[in-house]
Parts: sequence; C-alpha cells; structure tokens
Amino acid sequence: MQTHQLYINGQYIESEGNEWIKVLNPATEQVISQIPKGTKNDVESAVSAAAGAQKEWELTPNIERGKIVRKLGDQIEENREKFIDLLQEEQGKDYELASGEIDLAIDYFRYMSEWARRIEGDVVPSDRPNENIFIYKKPIGVVAGIVPWNFPMFILARKVATALVTGCTIVLKPSQQTPNTAMEFTKIIDGMEEIPKGVYNLITGTGSEIGNTLASHKNVHMISMTGSVGAGTKVMEAAAQNITKVNLELGGKAPAIVTANADLDIAVESILTSRLANNGQACTNAERVYVHESKAEELIEQLKSKFESCTLANPRENKDADVGPLVSQDRLEEVESMVKQAVDEGAKVETGGERGDQDQGYFYKPTILTNVTHDMTIMQEEIFGPVIPITTFNTLDEAIEKGNDTEYGLSSSVYTDDLNEAMRVVNELKFGETYVNRENFEEVQGYHAGMRKSGLGGADGKHGMEDFLVTQVAYMQYKNDKK
Repeated sequence: MQTHQLYINGQYIESEGNEWIKVLNPATEQVISQIPKGTKNDVESAVSAAAGAQKEWELTPNIERGKIVRKLGDQIEENREKFIDLLQEEQGKDYELASGEIDLAIDYFRYMSEWARRIEGDVVPSDRPNENIFIYKKPIGVVAGIVPWNFPMFILARKVATALVTGCTIVLKPSQQTPNTAMEFTKIIDGMEEIPKGVYNLITGTGSEIGNTLASHKNVHMISMTGSVGAGTKVMEAAAQNITKVNLELGGKAPAIVTANADLDIAVESILTSRLANNGQACTNAERVYVHESKAEELIEQLKSKFESCTLANPRENKDADVGPLVSQDRLEEVESMVKQAVDEGAKVETGGERGDQDQGYFYKPTILTNVTHDMTIMQEEIFGPVIPITTFNTLDEAIEKGNDTEYGLSSSVYTDDLNEAMRVVNELKFGETYVNRENFEEVQGYHAGMRKSGLGGADGKHGMEDFLVTQVAYMQYKNDKK
C-alpha cells in the first residue's frame, strides 16, 4: 500500500495533522493507498505558495507557459499505461474508457497549450480626441481546482492545463476516493525544473474541510469545482464571503428524446453508451428516456438485449468488461435504494434491478425500468448508476415540456431523422448541451456548461479558457502637438 504526501511550494511534505484517508479499489474493496487528511493550516500553506508564485508566473511569456503545458501532456503520454492502470484500479473504469480518459487528458494539455498565443484583448475607439481604449485579458490569479472522483485525470487536465496556460497558479484538491492518478501526475510536475515552485500545489483531504477552506480563502481568486449540487452550494456559500468567482460543473438529469422519426439503431447504441459510460457515473449520462409511443416497444426490446449482453466484471482482470463497479458502497446502496423506491411506486424492472453476482466489489447490474411516470423520484433526481427509466410521449411538445421539467440543465439528446424536429428540440430545450443522433460526450474545443442547478461558467474551448481571465481596461491619453 502506498502512502502519499501533500505537494506544496515544489516539495513533498507531511500534513500538519496526523490523520489518514484510506483509498479503496471499488472492484475488490481492498485498500490500495492512503492520503493525508489535510488541515486548514495545510490549505494556508498551499495558498500562500500559489500566491507567492503568481506574479512571476503571470509575467512568464505566454509562449513559454504554452510549451510547459504541452510538455505536461507529452509526459502523461510517456506514462500512459501507468495512468490507465491506476485509473482502473482506483475508479473501476473499463479499459476502453480508462484509456480514452487518459488520451483525452493528453489531448487537453496539448490543445490548451495552443491557446498561449491566442489570448487576445481589443483596441476600441474613444469618444475623446487623442485617446485609445485598450482592453487587456489577464490571469485571474490563484485558482482552487476541486476535482471529482468520476473523471479524475480528464478533469484534472481541464483545471490544470487551463490555469497554467492563462498564467494562473493553482491549488489542486483531488477526490479522496480517486487521488492516485493526481499523485502520479504530481510526480511529473515535480520533475520539471521549468515550472517555478508554488505554481502547482496539491492538497488532499475531505471536501468539507479542504474544499470549503479553499473556497473561503481571501487569496483564492477563483474556485473551479466539479461535483454534486450539494457540494457546489457549499462552495458558493463559502466563496460569497470574499465575492470570489466560482466556476461550477454540477449534476445533471439528461433527457434523451426518441421521436417517431428516429433511426432506432443509432438511438439504441447512443443511449447504451450514454447511460453505461463510466458505469453510469457521469453528470452527462443519459438519465431518462422519453420515446414516442410508436417506437417504445422496439426501443425497449433492443435496449434490453444490449443491456443483458454487457459483461459485468473487474475491468483490471477482464479487459472485455463493459461495466465495472460503482465507486463506493454508499453509491451502490443509493442506486439500489432508488430502484427499490421506483418499483414501490409502480415501475417495472425489464432487466437488472439487483447487485452483481461478484463476491467482492460494488457492482450493480445494468437496469432498465419501464412503467415509470414523469413525477417519480427516479425521473427527477440524479441516479448516477447504470439504471435507465423509460417513459413514452405522444407529441413533441409533451417531450420537450417534460425534458425541461427539471432543476438541472447540463446535457440532453434527441434522436430523429427529421431536421425540423431536431431544430425544434435544440432551440427549445433548456440545457447547456444537446446531442443530436450521437452519444453524450463533449469535445475539448466545444464548451461544456450547464444551466440552472447544473452550474455556473463552463469549460473547454475558447469560452472555457476565458473563464480563467479577467478584463482590464486602460484609457490611454496621448499628446498631439500638431498645430
């Protein structure tokens, strides 16, 4: 079992406290590492280091920062198989998704490095003579990056690459459930002399202690947090003390609308991927299906066949596993409880509806529920597991209305070969993302953002990069001696 340390101001250090958090492999329930349970004083040290390094880092030429960010991606690639194995071990991903996540993290560092020469301001005309108005884009300052357990490397890349290329220093807090990939990444940082001390810092511990202390710190200028609505609410409350900017990606309850004009082969494959990706543990996962009544029987039959053909296994032992474990015993019990409640409310289990047959691990069988109604809890609250409830609709107006009837607003999808239907759904759904005839997953050059309780701000692409910048305007008067 490996014992980790904090990383502050370019050094590995012991936590001021003397408590530890054990990290489990969710497929075997075995302890694989332990991390320090950091304290408020540890946070103070990390933020102080980041604040101390901020001036030097933001004055480093953009192109040099870009080269460093590019090199970080290259270094991850050199250790690709190590990262894949660690990710599978700590999070339970199947091999295809784990390798895809590491490749996406590599791509993210490389993509963001290209923005180094593209951070631009404006020059606009003034109403006064002999004056120009210069609009500058500058780094926001110290960023607190709070990373969730479900995509620990990809979302680390989202926060670290964007912060560093824009000239921000960062204090990173990985999830206490999946910290090992972040620890391995920190080794890369530690081995790169071109990164000044204090630019990157890592601190571990609980969200209630470390996350809230970071969010309320007067020297943190932005909190970039991915997690639950409850955790995001606490971060916002803490950040309000200093009017600190928050960038939040929170939960989702993505509707998938399958119209009478849908290509069912495409819809079935896409919904399968969108529901079972990461064992159902992604905020963009399809969480509820609204299918036209004329297509319902066939869609359910095809999805049931696909769900039942999935291999449920420890992905480190079986590379062909389609579905791995949930991340924790708590998550397993929550999914199990939601399905039981739905059945008690009248839902029918078409397939699944129970734990896996494994002797160890937090496995739950891929599950399809029918005979559900829109007002059931399972149609309103995020499941975060391999369970999909399906209901029918008669008119597109009805599907759009029910799709929008949620407190979330992250991702959504529609399946139709009718362009008019597709455009109506895209224009009328109130979600940050709508996927048309494809699975739910974003691109690095897009923009990943939610509405309502799904978050504030966003990530990816130009718009995500600009969230790490502030605007300064300079009114430049000059003398005109011309007579």
